[in-house]
Amino acid sequence: MSEFSILRQQAGLTVTEAALRTGYSERTVCRWDKGETQPRKAVLDLLRAIKPGGGQNSTPPAFTFIDLFAGIGGLRRGFEPLGGKCVFTCEWDRYSQKTYMANFPQDDHEIAGDIRKVESKDIPAHDLLLAGFPCQPFSIAGVSKKNALNRPHGFACEAQGTLFFDVARIIRDHQPKALVLENVKNLVNHDRGHTFRVIYDVLTKELGYHVEKRVIDAKSWVPQHRERIFIVGFREKNGFSFDDMEVPDPLNGPKLGSILHRSGDSPEKPFTEKDGQAAAKYTLSVHLWGYLRDYAEKHRQKGNGFGFGLFGPSDVARTLSARYYKDGSEILILREGNVPRRLTPRECARLMGFDGRGRPPMVIPVSDTQAYRQFGNAVVVPVVEAVARHMEPWLLEAVRSGAGATRKAAIA
Repeated sequence: MSEFSILRQQAGLTVTEAALRTGYSERTVCRWDKGETQPRKAVLDLLRAIKPGGGQNSTPPAFTFIDLFAGIGGLRRGFEPLGGKCVFTCEWDRYSQKTYMANFPQDDHEIAGDIRKVESKDIPAHDLLLAGFPCQPFSIAGVSKKNALNRPHGFACEAQGTLFFDVARIIRDHQPKALVLENVKNLVNHDRGHTFRVIYDVLTKELGYHVEKRVIDAKSWVPQHRERIFIVGFREKNGFSFDDMEVPDPLNGPKLGSILHRSGDSPEKPFTEKDGQAAAKYTLSVHLWGYLRDYAEKHRQKGNGFGFGLFGPSDVARTLSARYYKDGSEILILREGNVPRRLTPRECARLMGFDGRGRPPMVIPVSDTQAYRQFGNAVVVPVVEAVARHMEPWLLEAVRSGAGATRKAAIA
């Protein structure tokens, strides 16, 4: 995808609209879009100025933050609109890096890869740490046994060997004013609650943060049942609580029809046909549809709940997963009298809240397979925005007061 195409989409312009805004012919703009020729620098600068937030770089940030296990930038999208500036990004997957860079092209820093190879001293000072960290199994060894063997436990042992250890290491060395961690709902119950106890004890007892948590279902904002835990910590006790966070009534939440392609919409290759409907390639093959039905029936007879999920415009979908690219079985779109279809990647962007009212369309520069994986692993943007707005008064006050601003002397 050409730089012009990326900037055009971020500015929310069609090829025709870009031609009108730049004063060039539509044919010339099409060639820029395909990367066949390169536009003048002035054209690219114009698109950057049109892009939302494009002319605000001179304003001092309200706070700085880092984006760990960044994925495609879902957590960042929630906090950047508050006036925050991302000063460091870490994401190991190269395809996710590609999508991230396509949607945040103005960054003045490169994306770091493996967090285990990043030293704390190489990370800039920051006010807020964001991390949608993977939850790998924690050690099951009991503290009492380790005490009997005179071996260390807690931060020095039980978190060792997991990616949470690296998050804790960075928190310890930089002492940001606040942190936001996001994970699957089952983090609370994993290993009979042991995993979350270790995380909570590390954050509170070892690192000294005041921590609140809440499991939030995204179906209040998007037509998808998706529960995730958000862990918020502040270096200084300030009265922050999730108890009074406003969450819209999920019974009145949006339905799938609000994110599906419709006849008459502007066409977008490769996701839709000329009439705006989803492209034919997203319809399941007769063979796959038969297999899914047989599989579901087999498990129904055994009393199991396994099977596909079939949804219409007035429904709320199951959770979109990273395996969606395999057969799309958890969210199949009903087509009366026809074989059902998968969601397109553009519809997934809408389902996860990356696209929506008031936002330019997200740039999707990767294959469908990679896009499905990325959206299935992502956070729902409107949920993060709600958490960010709820945190905002306490976060800005922490920045103003300078609480916890000093970095450890060891990394100064």
